[in-house]
Amino acid sequence: MQPVIRIQHEDFNLQQEYRALLDGGGNIGAVAAFVGLVRDRDTATPLAHLFLEHYPEVTENEIARIVQTASQRWPLAACTVIHRVGWLAADEQIVLVLAASAHRKAAFAAAEFIMDYLKTEAPFWKKETFSDGLERWVEAKQSDTLAKEKWEEQT
Repeated sequence: MQPVIRIQHEDFNLQQEYRALLDGGGNIGAVAAFVGLVRDRDTATPLAHLFLEHYPEVTENEIARIVQTASQRWPLAACTVIHRVGWLAADEQIVLVLAASAHRKAAFAAAEFIMDYLKTEAPFWKKETFSDGLERWVEAKQSDTLAKEKWEEQT
């Protein structure tokens, strides 16, 4: 399996990515899809926009490692991971994970695993700007770390 991994500024089209995944994979009986959106608020003050940075090549290589680990745990037939960077407004798409396998349980588990590791291991930096002008860098959440650790316990 050769996963599709892209970091990009422009939005993605779920239907086009889904069709490309099916065209490139074999023996696909299930596709689990996750589309992450920029939330309009984590606080009482609405979000004006989010800015994401990454290290080119380093980020892609880490995502490839995450997908490789998932494919060692579950029989993936195909996988697509797209993560956007730059300026994003509330409700915009930010991340796409498509995990394809012969069976649904593997596809669901692999997609969840990939997202849990993207949140904790992929080198992205996020700065939120709120409607009142306040800015802050987003720190890692304990809930994301706990989600990742559950996979380590299942090894």
